[in-house]
Amino acid sequence: MALHRITVTINGEVELVDVPSHMTLLQMLREKLALTGTKNGCAAGECGACTVMLNGEPVNSCLVLAAECDGAEITTVEGLKKNGQLDPVQQGIMEAGGVQCGFCTPGVLISARALLDRNPTPSEADIKAALVGNLCRCTGYFRIIEGVKRAAKIQEAAKEEMTYGIG
Repeated sequence: MALHRITVTINGEVELVDVPSHMTLLQMLREKLALTGTKNGCAAGECGACTVMLNGEPVNSCLVLAAECDGAEITTVEGLKKNGQLDPVQQGIMEAGGVQCGFCTPGVLISARALLDRNPTPSEADIKAALVGNLCRCTGYFRIIEGVKRAAKIQEAAKEEMTYGIG
């Protein structure tokens, strides 16, 4: 079995990892790096539970070979919290009650973060479009969508506080 030595930046940390040719990014994260927040739902790219950001874009990590990620920057759900502070998407979805069993939550959070990175004031239609690849069997989506709306407001308030010293 051929191994490939790759260098990846995961959640801001540079990692050197030996991976077999057939190993997916999802498997590498969970098995080689013990980043188990990213979930293995369907292993077919249908559920979104394994969504991570790869070079700033949300991807289903079950569909990406780890060896293809050499030199890439990856953000997992573990990388959202900064300096002990929840990311606005974590805070917003939590406050809106958008978490029940939690299995889909890591992928939803990453998809929402990617949306707010490219569109800080999304419409409800924008939010629905961004989350279309994330299946949830518990919440019915209403609370998740409300949580992303709340996250946008939290993010905007934090930006204003930093800009104007409000608070």
